[in-house]
This record gives sequence, C-alpha cells and structure tokens, in this order.
Amino acid sequence: MILNSPLEQFWISSIFQVKFCDICLHFTNSSAFMLIGCILMYVVYSLSIFKAKIIPTTNWQFGVESLYGFIMDMVENMLGDEKTAGKYFPFFFFLFSFILFNNLVGMVPYSFCLTSHIAITFTLGIIIWVGTTIIGFRTHGRHFFGRFMPSGAPFAIMPFLITIEVLSYVFTVISISVRLFANTMAGHSLLKILAGFAWVMLSGGIVGVFGAGITLFVVTLITGLEVGIAFLQAYVFTMLSCMYLADCITLH
Repeated sequence: MILNSPLEQFWISSIFQVKFCDICLHFTNSSAFMLIGCILMYVVYSLSIFKAKIIPTTNWQFGVESLYGFIMDMVENMLGDEKTAGKYFPFFFFLFSFILFNNLVGMVPYSFCLTSHIAITFTLGIIIWVGTTIIGFRTHGRHFFGRFMPSGAPFAIMPFLITIEVLSYVFTVISISVRLFANTMAGHSLLKILAGFAWVMLSGGIVGVFGAGITLFVVTLITGLEVGIAFLQAYVFTMLSCMYLADCITLH
C-alpha cells in the first residue's frame, strides 16, 4: 500500500465497533497504536527489572535506570524539594514514557503517530492544566489568585495586567499542546513527502535513480533526527508540565 497524500497517514479509521443500546463505540487505529505503545512501555520496563541487581548488569536495566534518574533530576530541579518531587515524580515519569513510546511507535513505517493529533495532545494539556490548578488551590486556597496580581504594579494598570496574566495562564494548555502536535506532524509529513519524491524519481532513468538515492539518504538522516526529536519532545512536554506545577505550588 502506497499512501497518496502526506496527510493520509494521520487519518483515523475504525477497526471494529461495538453497539450498546443507541451508543456505538469505535475501536480505531489511534486506540490500537495507543495500546501498542503502552504494551511496549510495559514490556521494556518489565525487562529492565527482570533479575535486576543493585549494580546494573544488563543494558536494559542500565538504560531504564539512567532514564529514571534523568527525569528524577529534572523534577527535583523544577520543584526544588525532594519530598514534593517524590510525590509527583511517578506521574511525570509516566507522562514522559507515554509520550516517548508513542512517538517511537509512530516512527515505524505504516504505523500511526498518536501525538500527531491535536485531540490527543490537547487532552494531555487539559489534564496538566486542570491538575496543576487543583493542586494550586489545594495548596494556597484563595491566595492562589495572587499569582494573577503582580505585586508593586500601579493600581491604574492592574486590570490590564490581571487580564494578561489570566490569558497567559489559560493559554498554557494550548502552548504545550500545539508544540508537541506541530513538531510530530511536521516531521512525519516531511518524511512522507521526501519518500514519495524518491519513489517518483525512480522512474526517471539513471539520473532519477541517482537522485532517488540521494533523497533516500536524506530521509535516513532525517529519520535519525526524528528519533532524537521524539525523545526531545517528550522531555520538553514533561519539563513544561513540571514547570507549570512548580509555578502553582510556589506562586512564581
């Protein structure tokens, strides 16, 4: 099967459906690859703790422990308190792992990239925004509204500053959602366009074959870059989420 459009790889299609009364539930390719990503995450982490020792003796254990320590250091640096970091670390580690493994699954040819859909990334952003807001109110009560009122500002411009702060706070969910969605979608679209261009050039004789070879070499390089971006985007999303939580806890 050859995709005719770079955007066809992002189409959501139903695999099977279940009817319950007047409700019809669809199990889509998006759901299937989300399940695959979660299963892969479980398998990798299970292998890392299989016959694990205090000093890592396998690459699986060493790699996962390095990743664990990397995210732990980030959370501790952001939250500034080991006790607070330990409390919220499991969520951030799962968030990072969920995005990373789904990004990597999406790199497999003819698979489905879950994070290339704004509905998925926006849902994650909403979860982060609602969760951090609830934690902020639980920590500070009504004093949480103080984060929208800059101290020392003239009273005359206070309404404008409060409006700007509120809009900035609300749009954080859009910021992290669009960043992840746009980067993954743009990268996969570029790979499909270049791969399709190379396929067309193969029918152009010797010159076309040579050009297709160069194009495929570029595609290989970009694929390696996309693997790095898959890790980077998972880290950036997690880091920003942790930063928003830190702002709500400390009212910065």
